[in-house]
Amino acid sequence: MALVREFAKGIYQENPVFRLLLGLCATLAITTTVINGIGMALATAFVLIFSNLLVSALRNITSEKIRIPVFIIVIASFTTIVDLLLAAFFPALHQALGIFIPLIVVNCIIFGRAEAFSSKRSIFDSLADGLGMGVGFLLALILVSSIREILGNGTFLGFPVFGPAYNPALIIVLPPGAFLVLGILIGIMNWLQLKQTSLKFNK
Repeated sequence: MALVREFAKGIYQENPVFRLLLGLCATLAITTTVINGIGMALATAFVLIFSNLLVSALRNITSEKIRIPVFIIVIASFTTIVDLLLAAFFPALHQALGIFIPLIVVNCIIFGRAEAFSSKRSIFDSLADGLGMGVGFLLALILVSSIREILGNGTFLGFPVFGPAYNPALIIVLPPGAFLVLGILIGIMNWLQLKQTSLKFNK
């Protein structure tokens, strides 16, 4: 049951984008299409899950004095692996994501989970946490990129949604549109949280 809680918290209660406000650089920059959002989220989840596992496995033999360099080496190693895999098997996606793949090394979601969670918890707890945060990040990027692609391009996964008569709202696929969409979604999440808290208090 504890493992289920560790997994589930990353999807809503501690969603890295909408609740913890982490990983926003990639969220704002590459969510112009759903394919880009999914690709970035899966790459980040890969690094997050395996970094969590290795950091947890090394926690009892890693000195406090060198834990930060160890975290960086572990995260950078898995980032390099995912970067090379994308370049080899998905070159178009790799080119579209560009510099944001190497920047996974400094993604606050991954480093934060290594420092605050997996360096102090068991391998199974760290796996559940990594999976939950990864799924939460994936769902957040799918939601943001779906809105931006549908409204900004009139397509979903590259297929037309509204037909040729639709006049796309190009601002949505530009940087101001990214901030606008993300801000509205965060506002909705906060409103839902306040409503949920109010219902509990009234009971």
